[in-house]
Amino acid sequence: MNHSYKGKILISTPDISGDIFSRSVVLVIEHNESGAFGLILNKKNSQMSSKFKDFFDFKIEVYDGGPVENDKVFFIVKGSKVTEIYTDITDEYYLTEDIERIINAVLSNELDIQNIKIFSGYSGWAPNQLDTEVQRKMWTVVDVYNLDYTLPNDQTLWKSIMQNLGGEFLLWANSPGDISLN
Repeated sequence: MNHSYKGKILISTPDISGDIFSRSVVLVIEHNESGAFGLILNKKNSQMSSKFKDFFDFKIEVYDGGPVENDKVFFIVKGSKVTEIYTDITDEYYLTEDIERIINAVLSNELDIQNIKIFSGYSGWAPNQLDTEVQRKMWTVVDVYNLDYTLPNDQTLWKSIMQNLGGEFLLWANSPGDISLN
């Protein structure tokens, strides 16, 4: 492997399968010879959101990070580190699974809930799998600067990035959700 997609965004092309990756925007957290790990930024999980709302007693959006290990919870946090268990994403953002420390930091007002994005599960790829999927044009790899990973995002994020790519991507951006209807 002579390159890494770490820190890049994967944009899926819409397909007929309609699986979790259809119209997904994935942040690649790790990519090396062992495989890849990422989180879907734009797929809300209403069931998990409801569970978190019951726990915190205020509305919290939880996102499907991907189809792998949905019982695991991950946090992208913006700002200062409130845990010693983390992986840097950029200078401004980090990833952690330290649920106890994050919850305590929110409840004690040490951490603003607006600076957190919560994920259930993750997206994972075996060695060389992601490279193969990119070669098959299942994903477009892009650098997206100034994207706030903690903002609440939905399908408008996918469409917006596709429109910014221009060219043939404009066709995908304006296609219906079910492309078999096209």
